[in-house]
Amino acid sequence: MTLFFVAKKYTLGKNERLKSRKQIELLFSEGKKFVIAPFRIFYLFENLPVTNNSQTGLQFGVGVSSKHFKKAVDRNRIKRLTREAYRLQKNNLKEKLKLNGWQLNLFVIYTSKEMPDYNLVKDKLALALKKLETITDENPSANT
Repeated sequence: MTLFFVAKKYTLGKNERLKSRKQIELLFSEGKKFVIAPFRIFYLFENLPVTNNSQTGLQFGVGVSSKHFKKAVDRNRIKRLTREAYRLQKNNLKEKLKLNGWQLNLFVIYTSKEMPDYNLVKDKLALALKKLETITDENPSANT
């Protein structure tokens, strides 16, 4: 008898990225936010549509201020670090959302003025994702 283990997917595919201008505007206008320095996290829970198979239950976007980081190279580096830390740590939150039947739109803004290292980004993003997991456990319908 052969056992096959399904490996966790540590990917951040096209359908997991928050790109729709409508959804981003809705997130900023009606969503909730909290701060875990150096990040400001905006989130919005919605009912997961049953018919739409392309939705993953979790969509993510990241932004960095051009006011603090004039060079695009620096902004892109911070966004790359943030996406990488998110990609490796999102699976627990994604499973909880799938269990509860919720869609979560998530946007992270880096607010510090210093260039971060990967360990700082990873640790702070882990705290933010844990907080979102507890919010999901409580009752997301009260938070929408």
